[in-house]
Amino acid sequence: MSNVQQFQYDNKIVRAFGVASFTWGLVGMLVGFILTLQLIWPELNLGLPITTFGRLRPLHTNAVIFAFVGNGIFMGVYYSLQRLLKARMFNDTLSWLHFWLWQIVILCAALTLPAGITTSLEYAELEWPIDLLITVTWVVFGLNMFGTIVKRREQHLYVAIWFYIATWVTVAVLHIVRSFELPVSLFKSYSVFSGVQDALVQWWYGHNAVAFFLTTPYLGMMYYFLPKAANRPVFSYKLSIVHFWALIFIYIWAGPHHLLYSSLPDWVQSLGTVFSIMLIAPSWGGMLNGLLTLRGAWDRVRQDPVLKFMVVAVTAYGMATFEGPMLSIKSVNAISHFTDWTIAHVHVGALGWNGFLTFGVLYWLWPRLYRTNLYSTNLANIHFWVGTLGIIFYAVPMYWSGWTQAMMWKEFTPEGTLKWGNFLDTVLQLRPLYIMRSLGGLLFFVGTIIGVYNLVKTAGQGSFLAQEDAEATPRPAPHGRVAGEYWHKLIERRPFAMLFWATILISIGGLIQILPMVFIDSQVPKISTVKPYTPLELVGRDLYIREGCVSCHSQLVRPFRDETERYGEYSKSGEYVYDYPFLWGSKRTGPDLHREGGRYPDSWHYNHMLDPRTMSPGSIMPPYPWLLDNKMKTDDLAGKIGALRTLGVPYPKGYEKDAPAELQAQAQKIAKNLADQGIKDQGIEDKEIVALIAYLQRLGTDIKVQNQAEK
Repeated sequence: MSNVQQFQYDNKIVRAFGVASFTWGLVGMLVGFILTLQLIWPELNLGLPITTFGRLRPLHTNAVIFAFVGNGIFMGVYYSLQRLLKARMFNDTLSWLHFWLWQIVILCAALTLPAGITTSLEYAELEWPIDLLITVTWVVFGLNMFGTIVKRREQHLYVAIWFYIATWVTVAVLHIVRSFELPVSLFKSYSVFSGVQDALVQWWYGHNAVAFFLTTPYLGMMYYFLPKAANRPVFSYKLSIVHFWALIFIYIWAGPHHLLYSSLPDWVQSLGTVFSIMLIAPSWGGMLNGLLTLRGAWDRVRQDPVLKFMVVAVTAYGMATFEGPMLSIKSVNAISHFTDWTIAHVHVGALGWNGFLTFGVLYWLWPRLYRTNLYSTNLANIHFWVGTLGIIFYAVPMYWSGWTQAMMWKEFTPEGTLKWGNFLDTVLQLRPLYIMRSLGGLLFFVGTIIGVYNLVKTAGQGSFLAQEDAEATPRPAPHGRVAGEYWHKLIERRPFAMLFWATILISIGGLIQILPMVFIDSQVPKISTVKPYTPLELVGRDLYIREGCVSCHSQLVRPFRDETERYGEYSKSGEYVYDYPFLWGSKRTGPDLHREGGRYPDSWHYNHMLDPRTMSPGSIMPPYPWLLDNKMKTDDLAGKIGALRTLGVPYPKGYEKDAPAELQAQAQKIAKNLADQGIKDQGIEDKEIVALIAYLQRLGTDIKVQNQAEK
């Protein structure tokens, strides 16, 4: 017994991340609920720049993903890692530096995104200074985690830690590659990738942010907290090995399934489809390993709200990871993509898998941290049922809405014309379903409030255990494989070998998909008539990004009969070569805009931005009156042109000097058009609306020039 070492677990850092998780969760869910209401009553955009749907949507996604789930991840990791390794975290200062840096990142997102400071890239909207801060934060987390692993007293690494290691290295690789950007100013940068290449990098990042931020760390938490809550061992050790290695290898290839029927080369799309379908095997292996851990304990599941939350969470994970591969089949994707079906799919995972597992862990942790019983089991059960109903009332209307959209978009009359030629008709049809979705969001939000109240009351009646006493014997000296020992045990004793092999496996898919697209010119055939944006169009494009228009409008006409009839010629990869970043979008709440240029006169766009309902009665688009009042900002124009030239846009050397005069000439031409069309607005040539009109009128016109030349 003299060899037993006494030490303490740090529970203060666990509590801090837990409090941050449910606090930011309330904020993110409230913003999400407001967004659902804005799609029913556009008046709730309030006529202010910072409260429009386009600016609040990225705030909602970042708050839920990185604030609510992110803090939940760190809460679970810091609690389980110490106990699995039988060691206090490597350094308390690093723990708290990690905590506060992460909260600063979240606060920066909360300030910049409503202000329109955004890259527009989904789940990577934050500008370059915040990207650098995220990098520093992730390095601090890694140092603390691996430092703890090195000083551990437990020889073998439990399966949860495998997932934590894979999460850390993969998120690091994803973040670094997606953050390759060229700064223009403190709040503006351009992605180093353009068009089709940028789309591939984005969805390699975006899909794997879901995989390695929203999934693998939560699988690690499932492998620790579910057996703890059930007081039963994991169903199958060997299944966990297959689950882990197959999942991290296959998942990284699946990103291109977000770009089916796009301008991305077919070989990349096919790889994405094949690996997405393969992904169902390891995903369901993990789900079954979790559910079968509860074999013989189903009576406890009926009584214990913690297990109820966890069972529904794991089930939702299984549903989402079955549906994802199905949506990767091209015939299914042709129906689902750009519709609310995708929104339903995402929220089954977000609300069911991430949300419910977080609540289950919180309900299990809080009584232990505060050395008391849960304040109210009845309230926890009410939270469970209200939240479950919330998921159902959210997801089912969105499935219905998605199928309705797809059928209406694709329906033709017997005469061969589009039955619903006016896109707005399809939007108005969805209003009752959006009301039901809003009710579901409200139920889930109310359930969360009940849960937070229950946790606060639990803390109030208990006594917090900040430093938890523990003891363990020192870790034995490293040794090789023991005769008869399962081969994988050798890897489990070597954390840096596991890190190495995980890095190799998660790198293969990205390298094979991205490198040919970046370095082989033939992958993106050039179109001679495609020219760089004019200075005014460039300013307008950045305004389009600032206002979050990409949240509702795509810029990608797929090669379907209904889309070419509705929008025009399908999109070609060569049309996007000067798009930094790409703006294909992922949801059509409004119509596609890639062939918008020349479709309407300048005055139509002016009036549409002033009040969309004057031009499109019943529209749910918010008005943008500030665009008519704000003076166009051009002081960084030279920097933008210089940065884009560095990235390969063929602006002539010294063009920065000529750009202001060219911008002014084009602005005056649009102002004259507006005047001729009845818009008498003194000094309008200096306003932001003119730049946005210039950009919208440019969209899709390069390919039209080519078609006319061929005739």
